[in-house]
Amino acid sequence: MTWGDHRAKIFNGGQLLSLSLDKVSGSGFQSKREYLFGRIDMQLKLVAGNSAGTVTAYYLSSQGPTHDEIDFEFLGNLSGDPYILHTNVFTQGKGNREQQFYLWFDPTRNFHTYSVIWNPRQIIFLVDNTPIRLFRNAESMGVPFPKNQPMRIYSSLWNADDWATRGGLVKTDWSKGPFTAYYRNFRAYTSTSSNSFSNSAWQDQELDANSRRRLRWVQKNFMIYNYCTDYKRFPQGLPLECKNSKV
Repeated sequence: MTWGDHRAKIFNGGQLLSLSLDKVSGSGFQSKREYLFGRIDMQLKLVAGNSAGTVTAYYLSSQGPTHDEIDFEFLGNLSGDPYILHTNVFTQGKGNREQQFYLWFDPTRNFHTYSVIWNPRQIIFLVDNTPIRLFRNAESMGVPFPKNQPMRIYSSLWNADDWATRGGLVKTDWSKGPFTAYYRNFRAYTSTSSNSFSNSAWQDQELDANSRRRLRWVQKNFMIYNYCTDYKRFPQGLPLECKNSKV
C-alpha cells in the first residue's frame, strides 16, 4: 500500500484487495517487484453506480523523466452510462498514444481480467483474454520501445473530475461515496517465474488469426478514440508508429 492510509485494504489472507476514494483522499498500491517483459494479469471489479469523476488506474511504469509506462485507466461515469477504458503507452517519457474503448459488459457487476503481454516485439492489451490493442516495436522507424527499464505495477483510485467524465463537465458526487474498486488474482509471468508454460507463451506471443479477428471486432465496435486517426491533433502528420498499427 503506497498511499491513502486505511482506504487501501487487503482481505482473505491476501487474496482480495480494495481501494477506496472519499472526499479527503484516494488510495493506491504498487508491486514489490519490478518486471522487464512478461505477462501481467489482474482481475478488477470497478466502482459501481455513479462513478463520474473517478479514475481507477492500473499500469506498469518505470521511474524518472524518461520513464516507460503501459496504462489501463478506467474513467467513471454517471449511473447507466458506460465506463471508458483509456489506454496509453509512454516511451522515454513521451506518451500521447491514447486509445479509448467502451467495454462489451458491465465492469462493475463482476470481476474481469485485464492483461498486458509485453515482449521485445510488441505490447498487447487484453480484456478477458480478448486483445483490444497492439503496440508493435517500431524502433526501425525511429520510435522508442520500452525494453531497458524494469517496471513496477501500480494501481490507484483517485478523483479526476477536472477531466475524467465528459472532459470535466460532470463532477464527482461525494454523496455517493466512498467509492470502492476491488482487485484479485494478480499473476505475473516472467522469465524468472516458475510457470515455464506461461514463460514460453508470452515470450513468443503473436496474435493468431482468431486473435486478430477479435482485435478487429473490438476496434470496429468499441473503440471510441484512436490517436492514429486524429489528424486535427497532429496537423504535421500522424506519429510514425501509426503506419505500423494495422492489424
